[in-house]
Amino acid sequence: MRMTAPPSRYTGRRDTEGMAVASFVLGLVGLVVLNLVLGPVAIALAVIALRRGTPRPARARLGLALGVADLVVLAALMAAHHGSSWTAFH
Repeated sequence: MRMTAPPSRYTGRRDTEGMAVASFVLGLVGLVVLNLVLGPVAIALAVIALRRGTPRPARARLGLALGVADLVVLAALMAAHHGSSWTAFH
């Protein structure tokens, strides 16, 4: 007995659409919190979605840009606080 529908040729594209949207959302949230984790995840999802031919390439590119921006914000914060962003500020 089969519990799921057989995969169609559109299943993979629908998955990449979700990856593009998730990349955008994670990149956006990563600008505020957990940019060390969410930035690379957003970048990875965007690259995978773009390579698989997502129907939302603009959303994936925006997620990629936001993921990179997350890492830039992290680097700027680390430089501004001399690498002490994980400890209490003086």
